[in-house]
Amino acid sequence: MCRSLVLLVVFWLEIIAGGGNSFAAETQQPNVLFIAVDDLNDWISCLGGHPDCKTPNIDRLASRGMLFTNAHCAAPACNPSRAALMTGIRPSSSGVYLNSQPWRPVMPDAVTLPQHFRNNGYEAVGSGKIFHGGYNDLGSWDDYMKQTGDPKPDPAVLNDPHSRAGTIIWGVLDVEDSEMSDYKMANYAIDYLGKQHDKPFFLACGIYRPHMPWQVPRKYYDMYPLDKIQLPKVSDDDLDDVPPAGVKMAKPTGDHAKILKTDNWRYSVQAYLASIAFADVQVGRVLDALDASPYAKNTIVVLWGDHGWHLGEKHHWRKFSLWEEATRAPLMMVVPGVTRPDLRCSKSVDFMNIYPTLCELCDLPIGGYLDGVSMVSLLRDPDIIWERPALTTHGRLNHALRDNQYRLIRYRDGSEELYDHKTDPMEWKNLADDPRYAEVKQRLAKSFPDKNALDAPHDTKRSGKQNRKKQGQGKKKQQPANK
Repeated sequence: MCRSLVLLVVFWLEIIAGGGNSFAAETQQPNVLFIAVDDLNDWISCLGGHPDCKTPNIDRLASRGMLFTNAHCAAPACNPSRAALMTGIRPSSSGVYLNSQPWRPVMPDAVTLPQHFRNNGYEAVGSGKIFHGGYNDLGSWDDYMKQTGDPKPDPAVLNDPHSRAGTIIWGVLDVEDSEMSDYKMANYAIDYLGKQHDKPFFLACGIYRPHMPWQVPRKYYDMYPLDKIQLPKVSDDDLDDVPPAGVKMAKPTGDHAKILKTDNWRYSVQAYLASIAFADVQVGRVLDALDASPYAKNTIVVLWGDHGWHLGEKHHWRKFSLWEEATRAPLMMVVPGVTRPDLRCSKSVDFMNIYPTLCELCDLPIGGYLDGVSMVSLLRDPDIIWERPALTTHGRLNHALRDNQYRLIRYRDGSEELYDHKTDPMEWKNLADDPRYAEVKQRLAKSFPDKNALDAPHDTKRSGKQNRKKQGQGKKKQQPANK
């Protein structure tokens, strides 16, 4: 009897201690590893956006679960996209449309995604860029490591005419990965995964590259020899059937003209690809740490890019547009016990759905104020009927809707673009004025937002006025909120 009692005590002590090498009981709520990659478009190899792009680590993650091949941001700019995703509230509901608009003052009561997890028994920690710039919400986190600075290129690189075009900047760094901020941000996640935790966790890791400047260690440039770089497909007359509001967003006489004038198109594509490769390695390091940890079998992994990025498509550079290259971005989820390996979903989804999806997966309450819906049904079966167009907003009253076949854009002046992705994946032929597509437009238009909140105040300390001018907004008279 005494021996049995001793064995029973030992058994329970082992459970309390975490069962040998295991830090946590297998029956606890799932953890969340939340990876954001800044300015990452659809060029990653698992999405096939560029034939040369090499992203073996991101591809490895995609192969483990669900890859959403038709996923779109809420806004094609860092701040409004991230604010929307992290609060569950769209730009058209909040008024946060641009980078220069602080989100917390106009949403003082919004419960952010990590905050919601904290309120429900999780530890929420993070590193790097999750919220935009100086608009991080420290009250959302138990602990947070902000970005550090990166080394600068040698003067010869900085002065090289093939290392910039206007404010689009790139260049080779003769440094080790360990000197880069993203390496340190990944280290934070790696260190956290190597420790014992008493509560389930929400761990965010924000990777800054391929955000500009595209300055990364030389070995990543060496992966893409300049003479083998393939340029994006572009039609010379692409903007001929685009309304003036769209041309204004494209700014063909700006960045694109500078790139062509300085003969830097091939150099800049090389730099962007090199920056993606660097980011991919950092993602891989975090995934390796998860695989080696006791949390591997009980951790949901989400990877997302905050928006796309043009590199000459439609004679446009950067994000800040409502076309496919600016709105489409990576989204993949690995959910133990729910997703299966090598799943792909081609249904149109937007990033507003991430918040409620994680809530359902982790058995947390889903607030009725959230603008998105859970995608758990899609995670289980990507072939179910799903007829919810993805909505992207850039500036007040400028919207794009993307369903499983079409993209409909409507600008604040009422002008429109319509593209059929089945026959025109590059969006070269605007069908908006073709009467044969009137029914398609009518059907899609039902999903434009009923509410268009007034512009949130701009942060003048962050050159908000200049930012608005750059993005073609300018000064506008206030209009009724629901116009």
